[in-house]
Amino acid sequence: MNAATLNDAGTSREIVVIGSGFAAQQLVKSLRKLDAGQPIRLITADGGDEYNKPDLSHVVSRDCAAAAMTRLSGAEFAEQQRITLLPHCPVRSIDPARRVVKTEQGEFPYGQLVLATGASAARPPIPGAELLITLNSQQEYAAAETRIRQASRIMVLGAGLIGCELAMDMASAGKEVTLLDLADSPLSTLLPAALSQPLLQALREQGVKLQLGQGIAGLGPQDPDRPSDGLLVTLSDGRISEQDLVIAAIGLKPNLALAESAGLEVGRGIRVDDRLQTSDTHIFALGDGIEWRGQLLPFLQPIVLGANALAKTLLGTPTALTLPPMLVKVKTPLYPLQLAGRTLGEDLAWQCRWNRQGMVAEAHGADGELCGFVVGGDQMSAAFPLLRQLPR
Repeated sequence: MNAATLNDAGTSREIVVIGSGFAAQQLVKSLRKLDAGQPIRLITADGGDEYNKPDLSHVVSRDCAAAAMTRLSGAEFAEQQRITLLPHCPVRSIDPARRVVKTEQGEFPYGQLVLATGASAARPPIPGAELLITLNSQQEYAAAETRIRQASRIMVLGAGLIGCELAMDMASAGKEVTLLDLADSPLSTLLPAALSQPLLQALREQGVKLQLGQGIAGLGPQDPDRPSDGLLVTLSDGRISEQDLVIAAIGLKPNLALAESAGLEVGRGIRVDDRLQTSDTHIFALGDGIEWRGQLLPFLQPIVLGANALAKTLLGTPTALTLPPMLVKVKTPLYPLQLAGRTLGEDLAWQCRWNRQGMVAEAHGADGELCGFVVGGDQMSAAFPLLRQLPR
């Protein structure tokens, strides 16, 4: 460590970030906008390449190779942002008492540490779960790319935002797609069943076979000696479905092992306060692995706003994260949706305007005030005026 990375007390002034996904890279960019000279070290188990993660939901229809998703290599990103990058360097543990990160390439002291360790795709606890494909990163897509291209029959588990996008995308590319979910309607954690009916119809028109109110009990190879021949999927009602591959899109589980081993407080995610500080005063966390005010925040806008606030905090101006009403976008081309605010609850009174191509649905609370909305189809332009009316 050179003198430039030491503070007056002789300890490190380097900001160390663990992770290289969108949250980590957004934080680096925010820090650099505010301070051109602050020492920053990025430690990641992968190569640190920059890519647009939402594109993963549309790679099949766009015929996009995994390698083509890369915007900047890790080395190029590090040079552009003037940081020290340690690629392919898994972190073994953190020693908060000594303020040191222990890796396979040695120990690295930190002045402040940021965990941007993200979340992993959830898998159902069923026999054969290891045979499921997940598409939560460029690396996962690269590992499955050939199988996805060759597959003609694909089952997608989970009719949430990502599952619906994947199903429509793959069906539009000529795949025989089955979309399966335990709920009786798509997007059941985001909006009432009645408002998802146009999307349901659009999925059917795209050729997606819907198996709603249905789970999966297990899966295995059709021929144990020839695993490439496809899978036999046992549904919760006992029926058997033959598929070439099955993709799990049932949600994300924050990666907590590193934080837990360091003695940090965790719940559903790594618990942070309004300044994104963990239970250790020198350790912060950002991204879809955190729990903020009891919530997980697996969307891009909270990460961008969080990175901007955290950069100021790390550089000496404590800044709380505040979130305005935020749009959630469902990028299903035949029937796109946008929603914001509170869209679930038996106490909501809905006012809906429908036509054959789109809808505007406004949710009002007991006081009659607008508290949420859903727009779809050709009515997407109504989203921003409604967004401005939501209480902050």
